[in-house]
Amino acid sequence: MDYIECLVEYGLTRQEASIYVELMRHGAMTGYEVSKETGISKSNVYAALKGLTQKGAAVCEEREATKYLPVDVKKFCDNHLRYLSEVREELVDCQPKEMVDCDGYITITSDRNIYNKIYEMLNGCNERLYIMGDGELISKFKPELERLAAEGKKVVILTKNSLHIKGAIYYKADTVEGQIRFIVDSDYVLTGTIDGNIDDTCLYSGQETLVNLVKETIKNKMLLADK
Repeated sequence: MDYIECLVEYGLTRQEASIYVELMRHGAMTGYEVSKETGISKSNVYAALKGLTQKGAAVCEEREATKYLPVDVKKFCDNHLRYLSEVREELVDCQPKEMVDCDGYITITSDRNIYNKIYEMLNGCNERLYIMGDGELISKFKPELERLAAEGKKVVILTKNSLHIKGAIYYKADTVEGQIRFIVDSDYVLTGTIDGNIDDTCLYSGQETLVNLVKETIKNKMLLADK
Protein backbone atom coordinates (compact mmCIF):
# COMPACT_ATOMS: atom_id res chain seq x y z
CA MET A 1 0.00 0.00 0.00
CA ASP A 2 1.52 3.34 -1.02
CA TYR A 3 1.49 6.54 1.01
CA ILE A 4 -1.57 8.03 -0.68
CA GLU A 5 -3.55 4.83 -0.14
CA CYS A 6 -2.55 4.83 3.53
CA LEU A 7 -3.87 8.38 3.90
CA VAL A 8 -7.11 7.37 2.19
CA GLU A 9 -7.50 4.71 4.89
CA TYR A 10 -7.50 7.58 7.37
CA GLY A 11 -10.51 9.21 5.78
CA LEU A 12 -9.00 11.49 3.14
CA THR A 13 -10.03 11.46 -0.49
CA ARG A 14 -7.23 10.72 -2.94
CA GLN A 15 -7.18 14.34 -4.02
CA GLU A 16 -7.03 15.54 -0.42
CA ALA A 17 -4.26 13.04 0.27
CA SER A 18 -2.24 14.25 -2.74
CA ILE A 19 -2.54 17.86 -1.65
CA TYR A 20 -1.70 16.94 1.94
CA VAL A 21 1.53 15.34 0.70
CA GLU A 22 2.36 18.53 -1.25
CA LEU A 23 1.83 20.60 1.90
CA MET A 24 4.16 18.27 3.81
CA ARG A 25 6.79 18.66 1.10
CA HIS A 26 6.60 22.43 0.70
CA GLY A 27 5.21 23.78 3.97
CA ALA A 28 2.69 26.65 4.03
CA MET A 29 1.06 27.18 0.64
CA THR A 30 -1.78 29.21 -0.79
CA GLY A 31 -4.51 27.54 -2.79
CA TYR A 32 -3.06 29.15 -5.91
CA GLU A 33 0.39 27.73 -5.16
CA VAL A 34 -1.06 24.26 -4.58
CA SER A 35 -2.93 24.46 -7.87
CA LYS A 36 0.18 25.57 -9.74
CA GLU A 37 2.32 22.85 -8.14
CA THR A 38 -0.13 19.97 -8.64
CA GLY A 39 -1.95 20.95 -11.81
CA ILE A 40 -5.28 20.50 -10.04
CA SER A 41 -7.90 23.15 -10.82
CA LYS A 42 -8.24 25.93 -8.25
CA SER A 43 -11.86 25.04 -7.51
CA ASN A 44 -10.90 21.44 -6.72
CA VAL A 45 -7.88 22.56 -4.72
CA TYR A 46 -9.93 24.87 -2.50
CA ALA A 47 -12.55 22.16 -2.00
CA ALA A 48 -9.82 19.69 -1.00
CA LEU A 49 -8.13 22.22 1.32
CA LYS A 50 -11.47 22.83 3.01
CA GLY A 51 -11.81 19.07 3.45
CA LEU A 52 -8.29 18.82 4.91
CA THR A 53 -8.97 21.53 7.47
CA GLN A 54 -12.32 19.99 8.44
CA LYS A 55 -10.70 16.58 8.88
CA GLY A 56 -7.82 17.97 10.93
CA ALA A 57 -5.02 17.34 8.41
CA ALA A 58 -4.32 21.04 7.75
CA VAL A 59 -4.79 24.44 9.37
CA CYS A 60 -5.25 27.91 7.90
CA GLU A 61 -2.78 30.69 8.51
CA GLU A 62 -4.26 34.12 7.86
CA ARG A 63 -1.74 36.39 6.15
CA GLU A 64 -2.14 38.81 3.26
CA ALA A 65 -3.06 35.62 1.42
CA THR A 66 -4.48 32.66 3.30
CA LYS A 67 -1.96 29.84 3.55
CA TYR A 68 -2.50 26.23 4.53
CA LEU A 69 -0.12 24.30 6.75
CA PRO A 70 -0.08 20.52 7.16
CA VAL A 71 -0.69 18.99 10.57
CA ASP A 72 2.03 16.51 11.56
CA VAL A 73 0.93 13.16 10.16
CA LYS A 74 1.32 11.33 13.50
CA LYS A 75 -0.85 13.92 15.25
CA PHE A 76 -3.40 13.71 12.46
CA CYS A 77 -3.52 9.90 12.66
CA ASP A 78 -3.70 9.89 16.46
CA ASN A 79 -6.53 12.43 16.43
CA HIS A 80 -8.40 10.44 13.81
CA LEU A 81 -8.05 7.20 15.76
CA ARG A 82 -9.21 8.90 18.96
CA TYR A 83 -12.25 10.24 17.14
CA LEU A 84 -13.03 6.80 15.68
CA SER A 85 -12.70 5.28 19.16
CA GLU A 86 -15.29 7.74 20.45
CA VAL A 87 -17.61 6.97 17.53
CA ARG A 88 -17.10 3.24 18.11
CA GLU A 89 -18.29 3.55 21.72
CA GLU A 90 -21.38 5.40 20.58
CA LEU A 91 -22.11 2.79 17.91
CA VAL A 92 -21.72 -0.05 20.40
CA ASP A 93 -23.93 1.65 22.98
CA CYS A 94 -26.66 2.53 20.48
CA GLN A 95 -26.73 -0.49 18.19
CA PRO A 96 -30.35 -1.38 17.25
CA LYS A 97 -30.18 -4.97 18.46
CA GLU A 98 -27.79 -7.42 20.01
CA MET A 99 -25.66 -9.19 17.45
CA VAL A 100 -25.25 -12.97 17.66
CA ASP A 101 -22.62 -15.12 16.00
CA CYS A 102 -23.86 -16.97 12.94
CA ASP A 103 -23.68 -20.76 12.91
CA GLY A 104 -24.18 -20.99 9.15
CA TYR A 105 -21.61 -20.90 6.37
CA ILE A 106 -20.18 -17.43 5.80
CA THR A 107 -17.98 -16.52 2.84
CA ILE A 108 -15.36 -13.91 3.75
CA THR A 109 -13.59 -12.12 0.91
CA SER A 110 -10.42 -9.96 0.76
CA ASP A 111 -7.28 -10.44 2.82
CA ARG A 112 -8.14 -7.61 5.20
CA ASN A 113 -11.52 -9.07 6.14
CA ILE A 114 -10.02 -12.53 6.56
CA TYR A 115 -7.26 -11.18 8.83
CA ASN A 116 -9.90 -9.37 10.88
CA LYS A 117 -11.87 -12.59 11.30
CA ILE A 118 -8.72 -14.45 12.39
CA TYR A 119 -7.98 -11.78 15.01
CA GLU A 120 -11.59 -12.02 16.16
CA MET A 121 -11.32 -15.81 16.50
CA LEU A 122 -8.00 -15.54 18.35
CA ASN A 123 -9.46 -13.04 20.80
CA GLY A 124 -12.41 -15.37 21.37
CA CYS A 125 -10.30 -18.46 22.04
CA ASN A 126 -11.04 -19.99 25.46
CA GLU A 127 -9.11 -23.27 25.54
CA ARG A 128 -7.29 -24.32 22.38
CA LEU A 129 -6.69 -23.64 18.73
CA TYR A 130 -5.24 -25.46 15.76
CA ILE A 131 -3.84 -23.55 12.82
CA MET A 132 -2.36 -25.04 9.67
CA GLY A 133 -0.71 -22.96 6.97
CA ASP A 134 2.57 -21.57 5.68
CA GLY A 135 4.91 -19.95 8.17
CA GLU A 136 4.78 -16.46 6.67
CA LEU A 137 1.02 -16.34 7.09
CA ILE A 138 1.02 -17.72 10.64
CA SER A 139 3.83 -15.38 11.71
CA LYS A 140 1.53 -12.39 11.11
CA PHE A 141 -0.32 -13.45 14.25
CA LYS A 142 2.75 -14.23 16.38
CA PRO A 143 2.01 -11.75 19.22
CA GLU A 144 -1.55 -13.04 19.62
CA LEU A 145 -0.51 -16.69 19.45
CA GLU A 146 2.25 -16.17 22.02
CA ARG A 147 -0.19 -14.32 24.28
CA LEU A 148 -2.66 -17.19 24.14
CA ALA A 149 0.07 -19.74 24.85
CA ALA A 150 1.27 -17.64 27.81
CA GLU A 151 -2.30 -17.62 29.14
CA GLY A 152 -2.26 -21.42 29.19
CA LYS A 153 -4.27 -21.95 26.02
CA LYS A 154 -3.25 -24.88 23.82
CA VAL A 155 -1.76 -23.53 20.60
CA VAL A 156 -1.05 -26.15 17.92
CA ILE A 157 0.67 -25.11 14.69
CA LEU A 158 1.10 -27.23 11.58
CA THR A 159 3.50 -25.86 8.98
CA LYS A 160 6.34 -26.91 6.73
CA ASN A 161 8.32 -23.75 7.48
CA SER A 162 10.67 -22.89 10.31
CA LEU A 163 8.75 -20.82 12.80
CA HIS A 164 9.29 -19.91 16.43
CA ILE A 165 6.25 -18.99 18.49
CA LYS A 166 6.92 -19.35 22.19
CA GLY A 167 4.69 -21.88 23.94
CA ALA A 168 3.21 -23.37 20.75
CA ILE A 169 3.17 -27.07 19.85
CA TYR A 170 4.60 -27.73 16.39
CA TYR A 171 3.99 -30.37 13.76
CA LYS A 172 6.03 -30.47 10.58
CA ALA A 173 3.33 -30.78 7.93
CA ASP A 174 3.17 -30.46 4.16
CA THR A 175 1.18 -27.24 3.74
CA VAL A 176 0.20 -25.28 0.64
CA GLU A 177 1.29 -21.66 0.39
CA GLY A 178 -1.58 -19.29 1.05
CA GLN A 179 -3.95 -21.94 2.38
CA ILE A 180 -5.19 -21.83 5.94
CA ARG A 181 -7.10 -24.26 8.14
CA PHE A 182 -7.99 -22.78 11.52
CA ILE A 183 -10.13 -24.16 14.36
CA VAL A 184 -10.88 -22.49 17.70
CA ASP A 185 -12.22 -24.46 20.70
CA SER A 186 -13.66 -27.10 18.31
CA ASP A 187 -16.50 -24.62 17.78
CA TYR A 188 -15.57 -22.44 14.82
CA VAL A 189 -13.53 -23.02 11.70
CA LEU A 190 -11.97 -20.83 9.02
CA THR A 191 -10.68 -22.44 5.86
CA GLY A 192 -9.57 -21.06 2.51
CA THR A 193 -6.85 -19.10 0.77
CA ILE A 194 -5.00 -15.91 1.72
CA ASP A 195 -2.59 -14.62 -0.92
CA GLY A 196 -2.69 -11.01 0.22
CA ASN A 197 -5.23 -9.50 -2.19
CA ILE A 198 -8.89 -8.54 -2.41
CA ASP A 199 -9.78 -11.77 -4.24
CA ASP A 200 -8.85 -13.97 -1.26
CA THR A 201 -11.73 -16.10 -0.04
CA CYS A 202 -12.30 -18.13 3.12
CA LEU A 203 -15.25 -20.01 4.55
CA TYR A 204 -16.15 -19.40 8.20
CA SER A 205 -18.62 -21.52 10.10
CA GLY A 206 -19.73 -22.99 13.40
CA GLN A 207 -21.45 -25.88 11.64
CA GLU A 208 -20.42 -29.18 13.18
CA THR A 209 -20.11 -30.86 9.78
CA LEU A 210 -17.45 -28.46 8.51
CA VAL A 211 -15.72 -28.23 11.89
CA ASN A 212 -15.39 -32.02 12.03
CA LEU A 213 -14.19 -32.19 8.42
CA VAL A 214 -11.38 -29.71 9.03
CA LYS A 215 -10.56 -31.34 12.38
CA GLU A 216 -10.15 -34.67 10.60
CA THR A 217 -7.88 -33.06 7.99
CA ILE A 218 -5.69 -31.54 10.68
CA LYS A 219 -5.69 -34.78 12.71
CA ASN A 220 -4.47 -36.76 9.69
CA LYS A 221 -1.71 -34.21 9.06
CA MET A 222 -0.63 -34.53 12.70
CA LEU A 223 -0.55 -38.33 12.47
CA LEU A 224 1.58 -38.18 9.34
CA ALA A 225 3.89 -35.67 10.95
CA ASP A 226 4.38 -37.96 13.95
CA LYS A 227 5.62 -40.85 11.77
